[in-house]
Amino acid sequence: MYEHFYNLHSSPFKLSPNPDFFFDSIGHKRALSYLRFGVSREEGFIIITGGVGVGKTTLAGALLAELSSDEIVAGQLVSTSVGPAGILGLVCNVFGLPYTEKTSKPMLLKLIQQFLHDCHDSSRRVLLIVDEAQNLPIKTIEELRMLSNFMIDNAPLLQTFLLGQAEFRDTVSGPGMEQLRQRVIASYHLKPLDEEEVYEYIYHRLKRAGFTGYEIFTKAACDEIHLHTNGIPRKINVLCDRVMLFGSLEENQLLDVEAVREVVKDLASEPTAFQNNLIPQSA
Repeated sequence: MYEHFYNLHSSPFKLSPNPDFFFDSIGHKRALSYLRFGVSREEGFIIITGGVGVGKTTLAGALLAELSSDEIVAGQLVSTSVGPAGILGLVCNVFGLPYTEKTSKPMLLKLIQQFLHDCHDSSRRVLLIVDEAQNLPIKTIEELRMLSNFMIDNAPLLQTFLLGQAEFRDTVSGPGMEQLRQRVIASYHLKPLDEEEVYEYIYHRLKRAGFTGYEIFTKAACDEIHLHTNGIPRKINVLCDRVMLFGSLEENQLLDVEAVREVVKDLASEPTAFQNNLIPQSA
């Protein structure tokens, strides 16, 4: 709605992850380097953790956009609290393998093993990215680890990257996870953006959406956005989207601190979903 007013060709602050809008902050750049390192090693687990909305899924999308489908068959699934057999079904689903809810666990394993062998025979590696890994029970995580035992000539046929919220670090460091820990070749905890990175993030997304001017958000407005969002990209997107809508309705080409505060005030009176997306100014 506001794109025309600000001469943009697309919406800069959509909530859905889009690798075209990936912002390489210091933390995101380092996390992506770990993922690339994992791909180059062709084995083991990579674990990336971070709070809600810090950009883990977008990070995975940025990696997937770099990979050649001629060399790597990659699948990404969003985990739920499923048991060992359930996770095998999700793996089959993400790679398009034929199964039903009645398919037995041994048959699911056979399907996956055959798929891995077929990919190996065609000189392609298989990468599984599991998002929201904090939802997985320990026995299910162990089932994923067991999949890494499929090998040919001592070379693993499946590599797995696990993305989860901060509490997943406690799960991995807990009892019963020793065998998984031994196979983790790198891990990284993704933190929110700092004040300067918030400013850079906002203008990065604006430019990706077609902005060619000098200024829309003042630096002070960006600092105010950092204050209310604590530097979490998803929260920044929510707030910036509404500030730009407000600005277009008020016909303000320049968005300042007062515009941000006005929108925060409006959001505070809206349903809980909006309230939870913002950190109060006094926080």
